[in-house]
Amino acid sequence: MLAPVLDPLRNKLPVVGALPFGMERMDEATAARYGLVPSQRAQAQGLVDRFGRAHTSLRISVTERCNLRCSYCMPEEGVPLHPKAEVLSFEEIERLAALFVRLGITRIRLTGGEPLVRKDFPQLALRLGALRAQGLARLQLTTNALLLEDQLPLLREAGFDGVNISLDTLRPERFRAITRRDGCAETIAAIRAAARVFQTVKVNAVALQGTNQDELCDLARLVAGELGLEMRYIEYMPFDGNHWSDSQLLPAAAIRAELEREFELLPLADDGTGSGTAALHGLRDRATGARLRGRVGIISSMTEPFCSSCSRLRLTADGMFRWCLLDEAELDLKAPLRAGASDAALMELIESGLSRKRAGHAPAEELLRAQSAGHARSMVRIGG
Repeated sequence: MLAPVLDPLRNKLPVVGALPFGMERMDEATAARYGLVPSQRAQAQGLVDRFGRAHTSLRISVTERCNLRCSYCMPEEGVPLHPKAEVLSFEEIERLAALFVRLGITRIRLTGGEPLVRKDFPQLALRLGALRAQGLARLQLTTNALLLEDQLPLLREAGFDGVNISLDTLRPERFRAITRRDGCAETIAAIRAAARVFQTVKVNAVALQGTNQDELCDLARLVAGELGLEMRYIEYMPFDGNHWSDSQLLPAAAIRAELEREFELLPLADDGTGSGTAALHGLRDRATGARLRGRVGIISSMTEPFCSSCSRLRLTADGMFRWCLLDEAELDLKAPLRAGASDAALMELIESGLSRKRAGHAPAEELLRAQSAGHARSMVRIGG
């Protein structure tokens, strides 16, 4: 049975006896003496859906543009992008982000595309960093890191807590084959630089059968071993234009088996630095018996889904609210925002959208059908 969602205000109210006769209806001054003051709606556990899941994490895509062409994200020729006028402005992103925070979001992650290609990105970073005063607890970035090093001081100044960096391989020629661009050495250098600035740095690799399966241990040795960071392996997911097939899917069980060739996996509890999507493990080297300083995480969206504990919501660059990465349902927030909708009306829309979230994400077959019918988004147009 799900625990009841308690209004935190109840925990602050003084225990009092019956009110004097005639004061059942209190005026504001009397109410204030009892600690009853006007307040926003209590959202202590985040936005709660009809299945009792509390959503505290929001991923905001700030651009659909990217300086790589990763095969698991989009086709080589790229994808049709929205014109600039249809992309949310910094002011619109800030307003919507503030509303999500008022509704209970405590973590925001900026994504893309590649967020750092957005012109004047530092201005947006500073705007969103100011939301800490309204209850935002964590502000982070997902990036391919090719433009990261020069931005690190500003990100720190803006109040960012950490970064997630994409790196699928340590081999330059394989990097070029996967991303269709150069930049392997630059990405690794940026990971090292980020580790000197942020306490929380995570490295993401999409695990692909027959492509980088033989490097999973090498990635762990660099990221979790030498650098003491978190190395995360993500199952290959079907998105429009990425030519997904289950023959390329490396399931979580196979990822674990590959790692277990060289390491003992030590299950770990989530320490609160993530959003509960990754199954975490410490690593002990089978050859030496030494435990690596960092850890690994396995994100098993396809074969061992974690829908029951999902806490993530998404806002696309063109202003669509999505409550599930692997579900093509979405709700337009940009149109009412630009039509002059009030904050209350927008928050009501957000909550109505969340009420449509299903118990689990769509199966691969349904996603592929939506793609064939032209009713799907590529990953770069959703936000990584």
